[in-house]
Amino acid sequence: MSHEIETHGTQAAAVFARKDAWHRLGTTVRDRAFTAEEAMRLGHLGGWDVRKLPLTTAEVSEGGVTAIEVPGFATVRTNPFTGAPEALGVVGGGYTPLQNEDHAEFLNLLADESGAIFDTAGSLRGGRQVFITMQLPDSFTVGGTDRVDLNIAALNSHDGSSAFRILVTPVRVVCANTQSAALRNHESSFSIRHTRNAKAAVQAARDALGLTFTYVDAFQVEAERLIQQTMTDAAFDALIDATFGKAEANATKRVRETERRRRSRLHWLFADADTQAGIRDTAWAGYQAVAEYVDHYAPVRTKGDEHTARATRVLTSDDPDRIKRRAWTALAPA
Repeated sequence: MSHEIETHGTQAAAVFARKDAWHRLGTTVRDRAFTAEEAMRLGHLGGWDVRKLPLTTAEVSEGGVTAIEVPGFATVRTNPFTGAPEALGVVGGGYTPLQNEDHAEFLNLLADESGAIFDTAGSLRGGRQVFITMQLPDSFTVGGTDRVDLNIAALNSHDGSSAFRILVTPVRVVCANTQSAALRNHESSFSIRHTRNAKAAVQAARDALGLTFTYVDAFQVEAERLIQQTMTDAAFDALIDATFGKAEANATKRVRETERRRRSRLHWLFADADTQAGIRDTAWAGYQAVAEYVDHYAPVRTKGDEHTARATRVLTSDDPDRIKRRAWTALAPA
């Protein structure tokens, strides 16, 4: 699969606090939260020394071997399991690596100031991406009963594929749905480019996170509105169409069957799943049925474990967020 926890033999580059979170892989710290230093050590994330090396190639001819310089640089790390140098990606001259230690230290500062605790950390795609998540001490309830926790996820890439991103993500506790809503004038993420000033920008992001927390406040207000609205089966069908689209009349048998299975699963989640028991027949339940489908049931292309593939997709891809935001927008007032 395209995204996976990095492993070496029976070891995995991941660490989780108290429970196995998404993956059932890596080292689990069950009795307490872990520190940034433990994330580096237990999660095999420390000492990578990600660096840039000039690219070269060689031409072999009758006259011998000629070295040729190539524009750009390779990002290289020291493999935490073997100690050998390992190429991760190709980047431009302005790219500056942001070490895993810097990644964790930034979150250490957040932990000191907000009371957040480290929750998960790990390496994906052979070290090309690294994630660390934290759980904030505050939570809120929707309709007085449906608890939503708050998480911070910090995502870094070492192959030039993406910026350093910080996400503030509400998570519905009863079914571990990650929430995503298109809220006007409120942002839930902050990105930092890999440039010479990246470390300074990370510090600035700590202040900017205060702005993203207003997203959580706005999300709670909208969620309360949704849980007060009744949703019929017909209205839920309309939500499915607005979120996923509807197959054309001349669509292939395969497309129609895929749509039928998706609609059947979504209706089961909305009408019968235990996870909707306390919120059933509300617009909030309609949105949660979509979010639960995306996070836990949507098909994924993988030769490995589907649960792991879905979890890494939620963490590293924008696609799940886009689907959830479409659903949220469909439910928003005109």
